[in-house]
Amino acid sequence: MAVRQSQGDWRGWLPIRVFVAGDQWRVDWCWFGDTPLREPFFSDSVRRALRLPFNQAMRRESSLDALDQWRVASPGVAPSLFIHHASRCGSTLLAQLLASDEKNIVVSEAPALDTLLRAGLQAPELALEVDEGLRGLLSAYGQRRLGSEQALVVKLDAWNVFQASILRRLYPATPSLFVYRDPLEIVVSHLRQPGMHMVPGLLGETSLEATGAPGGVDRVARHIGQILQGGLQLCREYGAVPVNYSELPGAAWQRLASLLRVEAVDRGRLQEVACSDAKQPGMAFSPDGERKRAAADDAVRMAVKRWAGAPYEDLEALRLDMA
Repeated sequence: MAVRQSQGDWRGWLPIRVFVAGDQWRVDWCWFGDTPLREPFFSDSVRRALRLPFNQAMRRESSLDALDQWRVASPGVAPSLFIHHASRCGSTLLAQLLASDEKNIVVSEAPALDTLLRAGLQAPELALEVDEGLRGLLSAYGQRRLGSEQALVVKLDAWNVFQASILRRLYPATPSLFVYRDPLEIVVSHLRQPGMHMVPGLLGETSLEATGAPGGVDRVARHIGQILQGGLQLCREYGAVPVNYSELPGAAWQRLASLLRVEAVDRGRLQEVACSDAKQPGMAFSPDGERKRAAADDAVRMAVKRWAGAPYEDLEALRLDMA
């Protein structure tokens, strides 16, 4: 049962869905109590929370205004880092490394955030309300539910690189990363198991330009090329730091240590976390780059070179210049 509520005390509750009902935005909330977000993705944490008997019996729903009212009543930790990425490139590993420290709140690919960021594409008639909703949403995620939290790290969906300017406008002082890897390896991964943004119509409106057959090599390679180009623009125009998969996990406690607020004492814990598969923490990590490159035939290599080669090379040149 969902209880409608426009304002009030939301301690222990987190927004899990934002949707349009009639001519207005609505927010679906779920009780988390003081349980930290430790799963690889926010949706995993939601599924775990929804198994609680309380959440099966009682849910709360509000207007979008309630998010901003809660932000004013109880300001959360402000975003300290935005992680953008090209998908299948180590961003989840980076998020899991940071989530292992209780001083960090790590929100990884929250659907409600994606919905509001793409509101201008999907519900343009309601887009004017989005800025305050985004501030309120991130403030809700940044609530100190344990009391020790000092930083809010937000990992976006890969396609949200095209909405990075919105976050930059709202949080001009918050740094960003763009994580990527050899596009040949990314494309092979999506050809084996397509991500949501590779399936036509699954996400609704995005900024990705379609070409080629659904699920075909050219379509996947072009999508990855567009995301890499978006990441390159993010680095050039807004000062995002480019991070290649090949640098991980070591960059977390070396090159990126000050940006990630990692101290020397953290290194042992981070190395231990890095030994596990980021998306399946119960399994040991196994490098797969060589296997993916070996699986690519000439058609895949040609498509990747055509659509994604140039932005990848430009990202690498920029990264090496910054080293």
